[in-house]
Amino acid sequence: MAKIAVTGGAGYIGSNTAHLLRKRGYDVVIIDDLSRGHRHNVEGLPFHELNLNETGVLTEVLKSEKPDAIIHFAAYIAVGESTRVPELYFSNNVGGSLSLLTAMVEAGVSRMVFSSTAAVYGDPVSVPIPETAAIQPVSPYGDSKVIVEKVLGWMDLFRGVRSVVLRYFNACGADPDSPLGEEHDPETHLIPLLFRAIQTGKPMTIFGDDYPTPDGTCIRDYIHISDLAEAHILAVEYLLKGGASNAFNVGTGLGYSVRDVIQAVEEVTGSKVPHTMGPRRDGDAPSLVANSERLKTTLHWQPQYTSIRKIVETAWRFANH
Repeated sequence: MAKIAVTGGAGYIGSNTAHLLRKRGYDVVIIDDLSRGHRHNVEGLPFHELNLNETGVLTEVLKSEKPDAIIHFAAYIAVGESTRVPELYFSNNVGGSLSLLTAMVEAGVSRMVFSSTAAVYGDPVSVPIPETAAIQPVSPYGDSKVIVEKVLGWMDLFRGVRSVVLRYFNACGADPDSPLGEEHDPETHLIPLLFRAIQTGKPMTIFGDDYPTPDGTCIRDYIHISDLAEAHILAVEYLLKGGASNAFNVGTGLGYSVRDVIQAVEEVTGSKVPHTMGPRRDGDAPSLVANSERLKTTLHWQPQYTSIRKIVETAWRFANH
């Protein structure tokens, strides 16, 4: 089987994808600086602790490991934080990706699956959002991903590096068959924050109830971590078989509001979520829902988790493990 290097493989999505790759028989090697990931997520897997901006060391790692492809997750992901310290996001997300691509060329690695985001679409004109929608990010985080996507286009044209860009929506849930789940520090994702509010009794702030949506709160497409990991494996297999560079949305095509998620959490946990309403947060679009037909047609991907209640149930099991 092929060997796959996973950058950011100690994080939430990276570790789930790495373990699924291993389960499918692939050789896997993890590269992570543990600034936002967790060492316990990569136990039992070959692991290099280094920052992607260490180009020389990274080049030597890729030359020695000789991966057939790279799945590149390593990035900071908090929209709000990116509006407070944009330079951090460009240094890490863009700088780290440029360093990785430089090392790949030096080491002769020519395939990458890139972890992008629905945030590249900003505040879309209409939903569900197709891949052909205007690229117009409204946060430094989203723009950092757009810049890397553009670089990948040029790397394909002039350096022969083929890539699949996966623009995913709100990753959530936990794989029922693994001990992995959401452990961001700081935590910024809605479902674990709602659990924390229940467990601590400290009210959570909901950012904005005056959006142009049916109940006034933001609508998002919640994609279960197992379905997301599967999309990465299908993408890397597509590249290994000679597929051309492409970009795909990864989402269920179903939109749930913040209030919908609160209701699901209350039903699953049997507890009320203490919360207060706050002002809108910079960079948040009213509604982000995917059109993932290209992914379904080209890579034959099909989400297994489409019910927000089922997704919340898997997350709650992890929160109580």
